[in-house]
Amino acid sequence: MAKGNPHINLVFIGHVDHGKSTTVGRLLFDSGSISEQAMRKLKDKAEELGKGGFEFAFVMDNLKEERERGVTIDLAHKKFETTKYYFTIIDAPGHKDFIKNMITGASQADAGVLVVSANPSDGVQAQTKEHIFLSKTLGVNQLIIAINKMDMAKYAQKRFDEVKMQVETLLKSVGYKPEEISFVPIASLLGDNITKKSENMPWYTGKTLLDALDTLKEPEKPTTLPLRLPIQDVYNITGIGVVPVGRVETGVMKVGDKVVVVPGREGKGIQGECKTIEMHHEQMQQAEPGDNIGFSVRGIGKKDIARGDVLGHTDNVPTIATEFTAQMVVLNHPTVITVGYTPVFHIHTAQVACQVIAIEKKLDPATGETKEENPDFIKNGDAAIVRLKPVQPMVIEKQKDIPQMSRFAIRDSGATVAAGMCIDLVKK
Repeated sequence: MAKGNPHINLVFIGHVDHGKSTTVGRLLFDSGSISEQAMRKLKDKAEELGKGGFEFAFVMDNLKEERERGVTIDLAHKKFETTKYYFTIIDAPGHKDFIKNMITGASQADAGVLVVSANPSDGVQAQTKEHIFLSKTLGVNQLIIAINKMDMAKYAQKRFDEVKMQVETLLKSVGYKPEEISFVPIASLLGDNITKKSENMPWYTGKTLLDALDTLKEPEKPTTLPLRLPIQDVYNITGIGVVPVGRVETGVMKVGDKVVVVPGREGKGIQGECKTIEMHHEQMQQAEPGDNIGFSVRGIGKKDIARGDVLGHTDNVPTIATEFTAQMVVLNHPTVITVGYTPVFHIHTAQVACQVIAIEKKLDPATGETKEENPDFIKNGDAAIVRLKPVQPMVIEKQKDIPQMSRFAIRDSGATVAAGMCIDLVKK
């Protein structure tokens, strides 16, 4: 995104059936990002399936279906612009997709919309709590709370205030500041307060959901942090030589910089000097966070480095951990996790098996407070502090130093079973 509005990755989260998909569909339709014609098709389809009123949800669900069928999706569905920003929407239907989307590289969400139903029988649910905790653990620093289905609560301010209070308590417990967060009463199915002010809630004087999105802060580029560039691929190009490719996570790399790639083949790091940087087939003098670049380094051969290695400056070498402590959430494990379990960790571009060497404490996923010291095992829904040992040298950083390099997903036989971040480590 060279020109135009600043870009924000936006994730929609919330308990199943609280109206996330309908909210997204309505937002896209009312903001003119989906044509009348496309909407009519979805409406017919919804009615044909006996699901009248589900047409907005189908906007996102159709994509899911297309994903399953492997058809290419017209990306217009997922992107929309406001006067101020250009948004990419990451829809999070279930835990599994949510986590996968949140963790795969570029789709780190900058902000989230938490949808909570005001229907008298709904309100805050277990999954609402987990999603808030998860958002915090995975570094979603800005939230907007959309209190949906106000029509089912007869548009009553009293009900809005009740749900708002419940959510505020949760937000505070994991470290969000409720006073910095917009709460918007909406009825997605009917379009109340999505892009235009609702006449059914004269008591609400705040912004519509669309306007609230423009109050989000532009994500700061972490240019002042040390340079970290995880290698995605290494090409050998005739006439040029070895060209590693990757995305700058933090810091700035300039032509002429003295750089080091670790662990590298020997596990000791490979040093060199950056000769050229290229993005979209154009030569650049420097690269910043978010830039996907190809570059060449004097002194680095094809066999020296591989995907999963990380480049930094020689005066601030990326951290190789022989052991690390993580705060993590178990999302989708078929049984239980015990000491000795050695799954594959996905950390930036690296995939390394790590063994659980101690489960230090079990946390309450709603508050992060310690529930149990040294439990025998952890299972779905549990949050925990765990000590881990990578089977080979790998780069990871502490959350408080370089958060972008601290997050990981744990995958086992094709599914994401857990996610978390590194809070401490033993340096090699």
